[in-house]
Amino acid sequence: MAQAMIPENLQQDPVVAALADLATTAKFEFNELTIEIDTAKIVEALGRVKHKLGFERLTSVTGVDKFPAEPRFEVVYHLQALAGKQRLRLKARVSGQTPQIESVTSVYRGADWYERETFDLFGITFLNHPDLRRIMMPEDWEGHPLRKDYPITGTRY
Repeated sequence: MAQAMIPENLQQDPVVAALADLATTAKFEFNELTIEIDTAKIVEALGRVKHKLGFERLTSVTGVDKFPAEPRFEVVYHLQALAGKQRLRLKARVSGQTPQIESVTSVYRGADWYERETFDLFGITFLNHPDLRRIMMPEDWEGHPLRKDYPITGTRY
């Protein structure tokens, strides 16, 4: 990561330093460190934070629709290091044209249902997920209801 993208006050942070080669930006807001990761390196980044930095708990995976901006989506991972009482947010940007990213179930088994929910509600495909199918909506549901361009009115009878 180019040093210019890391605020001076974060350049010495051990978590930022450990992910610097995989990250695109870093910031500290809402009392939590947020690091944006190169999408192609998300599995490697989560492996590092779990095995080398002690963030043993994945508390959520979700999506953010930035429509009409491109890349349209952010996939957001919230993590905790229980011993160090630390929280960490990792983000990866995903194209609206081909909304897909690697599954992190190989690193955190608990990502399974979070990724299924994000797939179901935002339409982001998690490549190599062991069982990627709808979890919230019926199997025959059309569309993804948390997308900003999803119609908010249904059929009127």
